[in-house]
Amino acid sequence: MYMQQKLAVVILNYNGKTFLEKFLADVISFSSPYHVIVADNASTDDSISFLRTNFPQLKLIQNSSNAGYAGGYNEALKQINADYYVLLNNDVEVKANWLQPLVELMESDKTIGACQPKLLDQKNKTLFEYAGASGGYIDKYAYPFCRGRLFDSVEEDNGQYNDIKEVFWASGACLMVRSTIFWQLGGFDSDYFAHMEEIDLCWRMQNLGYKIFVNPNSSVYHVGGGTLQKQNARKTFLNFRNSLITLTKDHPSKGLLFKLWMRLNLDGIAGAKFFFTLQPQHCFAILRAHYAFYFSLGKTLKKRKQLKALSGYEPQFKNTYAKSIVYAYFVKGLKKYSDLER
Repeated sequence: MYMQQKLAVVILNYNGKTFLEKFLADVISFSSPYHVIVADNASTDDSISFLRTNFPQLKLIQNSSNAGYAGGYNEALKQINADYYVLLNNDVEVKANWLQPLVELMESDKTIGACQPKLLDQKNKTLFEYAGASGGYIDKYAYPFCRGRLFDSVEEDNGQYNDIKEVFWASGACLMVRSTIFWQLGGFDSDYFAHMEEIDLCWRMQNLGYKIFVNPNSSVYHVGGGTLQKQNARKTFLNFRNSLITLTKDHPSKGLLFKLWMRLNLDGIAGAKFFFTLQPQHCFAILRAHYAFYFSLGKTLKKRKQLKALSGYEPQFKNTYAKSIVYAYFVKGLKKYSDLER
C-alpha cells in the first residue's frame, strides 16, 4: 500500500492507450502536488508498455482481471491510502486548477461524501457532457438525468448551471470521494461491473447522512463512451439491470413495491419502442436485464439488509425530482433541466 497522502487521482484503464497518449501528461502536470496513479484492468493492448516507457515514475497498479469499473476500482483503491480519491476516466481532459475547487469544497464541509466538477464534451467544449453535465438527479421512479442533460438532449453551457449545488449523484467519469465513507459502505458494488455504480454509491452515502455536490468552479472535458459505446446493447443491459437493483437496494421500504412495478412497466414501454424502431438488440437487452434482476433479487435484498445494519444508515429518498422525467420529456416535451417544475 502506498503511504498516506491527502489525495490520489486514480485513473482506471482498460485498453485505453490512445486516451493515455492524449490526456495523461496533462493530468499529471495539472494535478501537482497530488499523486496520479493508473490502475490497469488487465488490458490486452500495449497500455502497460506505453506507461512503462513514457511514464516510468508513474505509480502503476495492475489488476489481475477486468472486473469492470466497480470491481476494478475496488481492487485498486485497497492499495491506496489517501484521504480523498479522485476517480478519473482515462478519456478525460483536465486543465490548470481543476482539482483545488473540489478539494476546497470537500474540506469546507465534512458532511459532503462526494462531489464532481462540471463535465463538458471534449469533442464540443461548449456543450455539457452526457455522463454528468453539472450534477445528477433521479426522478420519482429513479430514472437518472443531469443538470444540462435530459435523456439524449444535451444543453449548451452558457453558465446557467454554474452554482455550487447539492445534487443526488456525481458522475463516475470524475468523482471525488471521501475515502473513509467509501470504505465504510464497502466501496462500489462490484456486481454492477459498469454503469450506475456511482449513483448507487451516492445514494448509499446519502442514506448514511452525507451530501453529494457539484462544483462548477472546476470543469473537465469528457470524451464519453470510451469503454462501452452508447449504442452498445451490453450498456443497455447494464443500465436497466443496475438501475432496478439500485432502486431495490437503496430506496426506503415505503412506496418501493409500487415504484418497482412502475419501473418494470416503463422499461417494457422502452423495450417496445426499441422493437418497433428496428433496434431489437436493445429490446432483448431490456428483457435480459429484467430476468437478471429477478434472479439476483435474493442477493440484492441481502445487501439491503446488511446496509441497514450499519450505524446511522437509514434509506432516504430526498433531493430528487418529485415527478416522472419520462412523462416530462416524452409527453410534455421538456428538453432542458431548467424547464422542469421543481
